[in-house]
Amino acid sequence: MKRIAILGSTGSIGTQTLDVIAHHPELYQIEALAGGYNMTLLAEQVNRFRPKKVSVATKALAEQLSSNVPNGTKVYYGEEGLLETASQTDADFVVTALVGSQGLRPTLAAIEAGKDIGLANKETLVTAGHLVTERIERHGVRMLPIDSEHSAIFQCLNGESVKAINKITLTASGGSFRDRTRDELQNVTVQEALQHPNWSMGAKITIDSATMVNKGLEVIEAFWLFGQPYSKIEVLIHPESIIHSFVEFADYSIMAQMGNPDMRVPIQYALTYPDRLPSPSQPLNLAQVGKLHFREMDYDRYPCLKMAFDSGRAGGTATTVFNAANEAAVDMFLKDEIRFLQIEDIIAKVLDQHEIAASPTLEQIIEADHWAREAARKSI
Repeated sequence: MKRIAILGSTGSIGTQTLDVIAHHPELYQIEALAGGYNMTLLAEQVNRFRPKKVSVATKALAEQLSSNVPNGTKVYYGEEGLLETASQTDADFVVTALVGSQGLRPTLAAIEAGKDIGLANKETLVTAGHLVTERIERHGVRMLPIDSEHSAIFQCLNGESVKAINKITLTASGGSFRDRTRDELQNVTVQEALQHPNWSMGAKITIDSATMVNKGLEVIEAFWLFGQPYSKIEVLIHPESIIHSFVEFADYSIMAQMGNPDMRVPIQYALTYPDRLPSPSQPLNLAQVGKLHFREMDYDRYPCLKMAFDSGRAGGTATTVFNAANEAAVDMFLKDEIRFLQIEDIIAKVLDQHEIAASPTLEQIIEADHWAREAARKSI
């Protein structure tokens, strides 16, 4: 039986991970859950899966939850609670599904505790890829991708030599505004931006999909996961989200991973790797789909994606700042403090102001992250 901890259990990935586990209860034991503020859902999860440890955002919420958990479940809170549920349990596999850079410290703690990682928090590799990969190698643990695009590439590379890779192509749905021109984006609302045509995701990642920041973060993540230079990583718009990504090899053969847009499939593959089990998803019917469409990436239409490539090539704290500035800008947009197109303007301004530190320490990364958020807020 595999013992699991889930960081971000009340979010989209966390709830779907628990759905997968519920379909195979004989295979998994939930050791720990970390939620945030959704006490109703977290209490339901705790009472159903009965973890030994659970963490919430604040002390007040911990006191509230403590009266509604089974005997034997200990309640923690804050960053210390995240570190506790990530590293101080009997879990041998930790699903990191936290939103944003808050996932970095718990992921590092889990790695140092010798636990395998199911990575759904791409910001961990974006902000500190060199630290994460070094610790993975040192502690001899595995990091299995949960994002559908990286899971697809991982599956395409099974049994293949990375030396034979010609290029990796990440597919992108195009987000909520894929059929709108830039002129039509001037006055779009938060509600419009949150209407993703293919996927059911959290608010922040849905906005990132619309700006193409999310794909930029995935490009940087792919660099660290698969060890390929940015010159070998491409992005292609694929509105149907049926081909989740593909790899072209030296002989120009292409391997692609396909399936309906359902995150439970890559989640389950990370949990069961190298085995495959029946899935709660639905089978793909290509005859019913009929046609698949593809568009070249337009970097003028999606300047945030170009900024992500440029930050990745610059290295050091550039990717940390790119991510932190975006998180601050998206937060302001969701609060109706700025317009949609100001997100990219803020990121560009903060990157222009930043002096990159090469091979940064964890402390330098945290400092750069804090600086970028403050600079983003000051920029408006």
